[in-house]
Amino acid sequence: MPELPLSRRAFVVASTGAALAPVFAAPARAATRVPFGRYGSPAARLTEQTLYVHPGGLGDHTTVQAAVTAATGTGYTLVIAPGTYRETVAVGVARTEMTWIGASGDPRDVVIVYDNANGTPKPGGGTYGTTGSATTTVQADGFTARSITFANDFLRADHPEITGTQAVAIKVQGDRSAFLDCRFLGHQDTLYADSTALGTFARQYYRDCYVEGDVDFVFGRASAVFERCHFRTLNRTDLTSAPYGFVFAPSTALANPRGYLVTRGRVSSEAPDAYYKLARPWVPGSDTTARPMLTVRDTRLAAGIDAVAPYTNMSDTYPWQNQRFAEYRNAGPGAVIGVPENRPQLSAEEAESATREAYLGDWTPWEGC
Repeated sequence: MPELPLSRRAFVVASTGAALAPVFAAPARAATRVPFGRYGSPAARLTEQTLYVHPGGLGDHTTVQAAVTAATGTGYTLVIAPGTYRETVAVGVARTEMTWIGASGDPRDVVIVYDNANGTPKPGGGTYGTTGSATTTVQADGFTARSITFANDFLRADHPEITGTQAVAIKVQGDRSAFLDCRFLGHQDTLYADSTALGTFARQYYRDCYVEGDVDFVFGRASAVFERCHFRTLNRTDLTSAPYGFVFAPSTALANPRGYLVTRGRVSSEAPDAYYKLARPWVPGSDTTARPMLTVRDTRLAAGIDAVAPYTNMSDTYPWQNQRFAEYRNAGPGAVIGVPENRPQLSAEEAESATREAYLGDWTPWEGC
């Protein structure tokens, strides 16, 4: 689909709450004398496995990827000073139990951003594809991030020659991946909550996070719990009719009893009323047996969500009615049940198994939050 007619700078300033403003104007505290706050410094490390990242050279490394590369082994912590880190970052499977901390405690201050898209040409030929477009890729198990913004600021209007406009801010594939007070910014395919293989059921936990986008901006096959998260659908001036996009596009494997669970959150919108669908099922060519699963419960849905028909098909071969979509005790104008057959509801008994505890099992990342 074509993009909003905005320059990249106009987009980041106009984005909800100026969410991407730090991408082009690093906060003043980045230059303060205590860039790592209460998390120590290279001269006073919290632990031997704590590394410090600072764009101006006051840490061990000036880029996040350099710090990840230096963290050979398991259990490292990266303390990241305020600033804009325009780079791509990959956390391989061997770097398990890694933690990233935004030093200021405000996710707007620490921004990891790049602008590759699916159709962006690669230097060696070909294009990046959706997975390759990710600004950040996490494959390791036991990854935790706190108070960081992950962004992809690719804009279709800037690149009319590119037709593959999926542009991932982060792809998460590891088991026991937790994101606390983080922000995920983009347009199409912002947050790719996935797993490393079809038969791997990766558990992920997102708490107090903010996610924005337009088309399928939370998608993938992970078993993911989104607790107290805010999802924001963006306005589009390039389209003249609904739908502008879709919030969720799960691709849960048939054998996986747990897909996406959204609980105690909210979905807001910049778009006109009823111009967004809540979800559509993604059955990828690599897994035509997928049976996408999404449960949205105890969540406020703004008027931007089409209350009459909140779900639609990505392909008529796999109708949404045959998937595992359900709701429970939602509120707001986008949650009004006008056509009951279009809004499958859990019973009270069924809702007892739609909890973070049931989805995450013996992993309890919310403790101590």
